[in-house]
Amino acid sequence: MAGRIKKAIDLFELVRFLDEELRIGDFPDDSSINGLQFEGRAAVRHVALAVDASRPVIRDAARLGADLLLVHHGLIWNGIRSIRGTVKERIRLLYEGDLSLYACHLPLDAHPRLGNNARILRALGARSLSPFGTYHGRRIGFRGSLPRAMPLSELAKKIERLTKSAVQSAELGPPSRHLAVVSGGGAGSVPEMERTEIDTYITGEPSHTAFLQARELGKNLIFAGHYATETFGVRAVGERLKKRFELAVTFLDHPTNF
Repeated sequence: MAGRIKKAIDLFELVRFLDEELRIGDFPDDSSINGLQFEGRAAVRHVALAVDASRPVIRDAARLGADLLLVHHGLIWNGIRSIRGTVKERIRLLYEGDLSLYACHLPLDAHPRLGNNARILRALGARSLSPFGTYHGRRIGFRGSLPRAMPLSELAKKIERLTKSAVQSAELGPPSRHLAVVSGGGAGSVPEMERTEIDTYITGEPSHTAFLQARELGKNLIFAGHYATETFGVRAVGERLKKRFELAVTFLDHPTNF
């Protein structure tokens, strides 16, 4: 996902746009420190996108000559208590590459247009989307309905094609039509399906507890991978930046298979 570079934008002008577009201020209690986490060069022409701010990702972004790395999982969670070990090495790579780092965690799950969950549902063909899945007092997932019911196995294959990753499914209810999605580690919202028409819950990481709850509720489960379900948001933001500012954007794919 790369584009011809036509102009540069000031880093802080871009940050202001992202803060507003992604509604960073709506999640003051997120454990992630959302927004600009590390300041690099002043002009941004090339944005790298990734799920995680890991050393391999930062190294690849620097080698590409990116000016800004935008990730879902950043470096700073509940503040920095020390700069050593992996934290030190990641900061060193950012500093040496003069590379800015921007993180967007829960706001990028909850966003109605650019977020992971809404994007997954729309890619599956779901309609009539509405918020679902409460975390820290805010709804970060979405629910929606397919035009027709389908066997869970068919939906699982569709998700595998969409994510290019294997999924685990548990057929515990009727054919799938009314879906709820909370990406990543969203298994804790399974009980919220009780007394709803939702028949199928899609999340990232497998959970023993979620399986037991879903079985008692008679609801289907699909575990599609933490990483695989959280590539959608950063890709969508890249598309938005490319269209809005004519920046070059590159998605750095570093799957964990979890």
